[in-house]
Amino acid sequence: MKQAYLLLLGTALALGGCNFGPGKSVKAHINLDTLAYTYKTIKERAADCGNKPDTGCSVAKINYPIFTGQAVLNDTVSARLLDLFGGEKRPTNLQQWAKDFIASYESVKKQDPRTVMFFTLDSHVKIIRQDSSLTTLEVSGYNFQGGAHGSSITTFINWNTKTNKDIKLNDVLTQGYGGKLTAIADTIFRKEEKLGPTATLANDYFFKDDKFALNENYSITPIGIKFLYNQYEIKPYAAGQTTLFIPYAKIKSLLKPNTVITQYIK
Repeated sequence: MKQAYLLLLGTALALGGCNFGPGKSVKAHINLDTLAYTYKTIKERAADCGNKPDTGCSVAKINYPIFTGQAVLNDTVSARLLDLFGGEKRPTNLQQWAKDFIASYESVKKQDPRTVMFFTLDSHVKIIRQDSSLTTLEVSGYNFQGGAHGSSITTFINWNTKTNKDIKLNDVLTQGYGGKLTAIADTIFRKEEKLGPTATLANDYFFKDDKFALNENYSITPIGIKFLYNQYEIKPYAAGQTTLFIPYAKIKSLLKPNTVITQYIK
């Protein structure tokens, strides 16, 4: 409970200055509540690490919160971590994932003992915000197993603490919202990318059929919905991640009443 109290205190102190979008602050009247949790770290080091620091040898590290009395949320956190870099042989638990990762390095090392390359897995879950209805978590990871560069991925969990489930857009937006939301997002995207209303997306972006589209990777914030495109998703690797923020003020007509968002727009 000490952990939850400290988070509550820290969040309350930060409310006045914490921004989730351009020029906006969190409303101070929101009633705060937190789920109690503790952090767990799983770490596996390769046999040849010796006295080397983690930054100089093959290490798998996974850091995530375990919520008290929240089995469904905890299972969701674990599943989302496993899905970050999941392949055909997706492990069944986080401890096994770390062990398998190091085993894959040691297999490569056995084939070529002279290699100086080392593998890195660094995955973590960060609690972005908690209040009386919503717990938002950022699930991120970096994976390097050879090649020109590693892979970084960030996803989100938007958890309704009252219904005990992950929130989907159709839980908070009206039926048939897709076309209108996409059109509003397209306008915002073009403005931020300094593109004209009819400028082609074919040359610098990877959208299917060269048409703007929203993905399903978003976080619900007190003043809007933030979408995030990961590396290679819509731009080259060097461009990094791309965020697109849609303020609630732009989509008031699309918001359902009596949802987790309602508390932010009264």
